[in-house]
Amino acid sequence: MERIGQLAGAVALALAAGAALAADAPAPARPANLPPPITDADYAPVRLDEAKLGQLLFYDPILSGNREVSCATCHNPAFGTSDGVSLGIGDGGKGLGPARVADPENMPEQRVPRNAQALFNLGAKEFTVLFADGRIEADPSKPSGLRTPLDDDMVQGFASVLSAQAMFPEVSPDEMAGHYQENEISTVVRQGIFTGPGGAWDLIARRVAAIPAYVSQFEAVYPDKVHGAGDIAFTDISNAIAAFVAYEWRADASPFDAYLRGTGTLDPAQTRGMGLFYGEAGCSACHSGKFQSDQAFHAMGMPQFGPGKGARFETTVRDEGRYRVTGRPEDLYAFRTPSLRNVTETGPWGHDGAYRDLAAFVRAHADPVAALADYDRSQAILPALPVKDWTAMDNPDEVAAIAAAVKVTPVKLSDAQVADIVAFLGALDDPGVSRLGVPDAVPSGLTVARKD
Repeated sequence: MERIGQLAGAVALALAAGAALAADAPAPARPANLPPPITDADYAPVRLDEAKLGQLLFYDPILSGNREVSCATCHNPAFGTSDGVSLGIGDGGKGLGPARVADPENMPEQRVPRNAQALFNLGAKEFTVLFADGRIEADPSKPSGLRTPLDDDMVQGFASVLSAQAMFPEVSPDEMAGHYQENEISTVVRQGIFTGPGGAWDLIARRVAAIPAYVSQFEAVYPDKVHGAGDIAFTDISNAIAAFVAYEWRADASPFDAYLRGTGTLDPAQTRGMGLFYGEAGCSACHSGKFQSDQAFHAMGMPQFGPGKGARFETTVRDEGRYRVTGRPEDLYAFRTPSLRNVTETGPWGHDGAYRDLAAFVRAHADPVAALADYDRSQAILPALPVKDWTAMDNPDEVAAIAAAVKVTPVKLSDAQVADIVAFLGALDDPGVSRLGVPDAVPSGLTVARKD
């Protein structure tokens, strides 16, 4: 017992000495390339009444072809405004998040081709390009002020890029529209009729306009435009949803934000991770700016699985990213740099959710080509569906093409350094985000997507 006491005393002395040395050690230097603090001026103004209307529409399945899927099915606060899986199931599914399964009575044709991206801070003025391939972008030269896949046929009246973004999931068969000819919306989608009277967006607006509770709210929120049910357009629906997203998920009260404002500190691991992120690890080369995104496109060697992203008549399983928009070879397999706010809550990570482990994702970004060659397929979270998911990864030529597109220089990181970077990413989380929450009910009376 005396020997044990002596050892305990020695350990205590050693720990005390180490603590004294740590206290005397200089604090790590503050990186010179940190962004300035976020301010109210970085965001477009939002009207609360408009956001409250948008909250109801965001959670209301009335916008989907079969009245079963809402925006919140794939972008739910319970899963960091995503859905907790790599490639989700939209129309034809039951349940929420990783518990969502295919409905055997309405079997989906395929998975949603890309991971459901997070919605944090999309009301910030710098977000002028949206979707992983940037197919929606502010463009003052266009009559609508927007460049979208509709080109010059783009409807006018959308208040922002964020508002325009909300118009596309409703006409995607895999996301919200439903299978061909299952309902009036999927039928006109099949025929390629989106705009004008009787088009898909008009049919959705007429559904909403048929609900008196919605009509009265639209009249109150847009008194200069809406004077009755017939005045409600899809642009009004979309503008309200955008206002809700911008208001609800503004996230700029993280420990890192407090540090930048001089009102808080980071712990030692977070501080070391910040030094790596803005220093030798090179993360900030792409994840720059106030929201940790350069808003540009980069090929990072992400494994490709699922149905790929192409037109219905194509048989490819590729997702060529930005190249599908620009046609430029240098854009092959390049995807938009996502913001990292609340990133620890938004997994799995990657444009197709290839990594369920954030540390593994950080390692993959440090050396993309090596990570692609050694990819562990168990990292993917894929709800059961009778489809072929790994056609691209089983083809050496496809894998080689993805690897060849990578231009970044590999960085060697130790496990300890990866852990420190992950700790810093945790300092980007704003635990108080979500202002209006999930409504108890919606005017249509349909089921609200809510985690049990």
